Amino acid sequence: MRILILGGTIFVGRHLARAALDRGHEVTLFNRALTAPDLFPEAERLTGDRNGPLDALQQGRWDAVIDTSGFLPRQVEASAGLLAARCDHYTFISSLSVYDDSKTPGQDEGAPLKALPDPSIQEVSETTYGGLKALCESAAEAALPGKVLVLRPGLIVGPHDPTDRFTYWPRRLRRGGEVLAPGDPERRVQYIDARDLASWTLDMVEKKKTGAYNVTGPPEGLTMAALIEGCRVVSGKQDEVTITWLDEVFLLDAGVRPFVELPMWLPREHSGLMQVDVSRAIGRGLKFRPLEETASDTLAWDESRDPDVRRRAGLGPARELALLQAWHAHQAVKT
Repeated sequence: MRILILGGTIFVGRHLARAALDRGHEVTLFNRALTAPDLFPEAERLTGDRNGPLDALQQGRWDAVIDTSGFLPRQVEASAGLLAARCDHYTFISSLSVYDDSKTPGQDEGAPLKALPDPSIQEVSETTYGGLKALCESAAEAALPGKVLVLRPGLIVGPHDPTDRFTYWPRRLRRGGEVLAPGDPERRVQYIDARDLASWTLDMVEKKKTGAYNVTGPPEGLTMAALIEGCRVVSGKQDEVTITWLDEVFLLDAGVRPFVELPMWLPREHSGLMQVDVSRAIGRGLKFRPLEETASDTLAWDESRDPDVRRRAGLGPARELALLQAWHAHQAVKT
């Protein structure tokens, strides 16, 4: 197949490009050539900015387009509209954040989506991200009715993750000592390895499947305690780590930012985003590699990076220590 990837050098797009090339597909990448411009020399490169003229996309035909970089409806309207007559299938990478209800567990693809009070908003923020992604989905379908595959991942993890969210846990456990863990140890968490997402996306693209799919996992109901234990196993510091669980209310009162300072932790009012129904995708063959493999590979990649590069998520050592000391003092007063 001839596949055009809008993006293709950052995280999900990078894994998609690698997987597509490994399968023997002819891959074209469209991006600004700012990140890893020498990556994938065997792929065709088209340079352009989704916020500017799409001159580089004026010519050419592709069997499939995979849109990994659409965040505003006008971006998707422009790309999908321009390519509608020159592609047979369009995949849009959306998000679980499109759902209006983030509290109720077990929601499937038919759950109500967010509606922005002002659909003309052009700024992506924590409050507008989900609604804008929902509008992007609609824009793609309007341009290519009946030819669109919409994928709604939650937390995407693995090597080359620029957010450092999952990466924080194997990295932190590698350091050893007393580790602050957030909230209820038995609360459910979901994520998907970017490589599993890429592989299954290509399976669906090759079959020209359409419709919306929640793509996160694993299906058996992973707990936060099991996730931390899996990261501890691969850290090589099993005997040098003590896990201390801090109450959610205490953390919120201390001003800890969920999902940023303590990745994988969402307060109860948003816990539904970690318990969505993925049975539709699993029925189409979505599979998940073991947690330990993801954690080990992510840790190896993280340790290959420049140690001076600022990590974008997680507690710093001083902040973590201060919280632990405050927690122990709090517990001592209670007893």
